[in-house]
Amino acid sequence: MPLPVPVMTIGLLMASNIFMTFAWYGHLKFKTAPLVVVIFVSWGIALFEYLLMVPANRIGHGYFNAAELKTIQEIITLSVFVIFSWTYLKEPLAWNHLVGFGFIAAGGFFVFHKWV
Repeated sequence: MPLPVPVMTIGLLMASNIFMTFAWYGHLKFKTAPLVVVIFVSWGIALFEYLLMVPANRIGHGYFNAAELKTIQEIITLSVFVIFSWTYLKEPLAWNHLVGFGFIAAGGFFVFHKWV
């Protein structure tokens, strides 16, 4: 029995965002690496992001509209980034970061709420 569309979509978006976060921010721990090397390594990592993101959006569109897909992706991106920043980069998360991310995530309410 195939997985429900929301489970497949959100699962693929979560996996793609892990790759995306490492592609965009993972190199910050390697500041001495030449920029050209960092760019090509990031592109290589981003390929896996695209291999997951494109099917996620293809599978999810129709069940979700494009605005909902983008909102899901952004909330997942922030969630993954918070964990990444705290664990991988060892950067502290201040209360204002969490409040700001919370406001962005709260925007999801307005996108998904069915207004009469």
